[in-house]
Amino acid sequence: MEQLQRLIRDIPDHPKPGIVFKDFTPLLSDPAGLALAVELMANPYRGQGIELVVGAESRGFIFGTAIAQSLSAGFVPIRKPGKLPGQVHGADYDLEYGSDRLEIHIDALHPGSKVVLVDDLLATGGTLEACAKLLRDDCKADIMGITVLIELAALGGGSRVTPYGEVHSVLKL
Repeated sequence: MEQLQRLIRDIPDHPKPGIVFKDFTPLLSDPAGLALAVELMANPYRGQGIELVVGAESRGFIFGTAIAQSLSAGFVPIRKPGKLPGQVHGADYDLEYGSDRLEIHIDALHPGSKVVLVDDLLATGGTLEACAKLLRDDCKADIMGITVLIELAALGGGSRVTPYGEVHSVLKL
């Protein structure tokens, strides 16, 4: 875990004063670090019959597609408004520094699909809660778990999303 922590840098006051952004781009450029992060995020779901990995825009796409490949599963994106063609389900939500909306194609998965929800970071839980609501309430998916690279445990987001599935965090900071 120390190897991964060394590859994540803090950027103070981004995107606004008082926020410390966890920048994992150094991890992405390190082949061993990236491979380790993906394996640690995917390992709890091996042998569980995962059909789809669902990634939250945009950094959830980076890990989500790699985890999907690792699990021999498909990948489904949850995107910001206006990015997906066709009919979508949508959910509005609050972030630690504002509000936003997320959308998923209405035909992205079938009811009962076994899915893993992926994002890079769990802070207050707003983004992952909105994703989980879309998956459970609108798409009727079976959320087998939620996996993140980093959980900022002091912000309590884990308790906000555990009603939707067990949270697996590679790093708790």
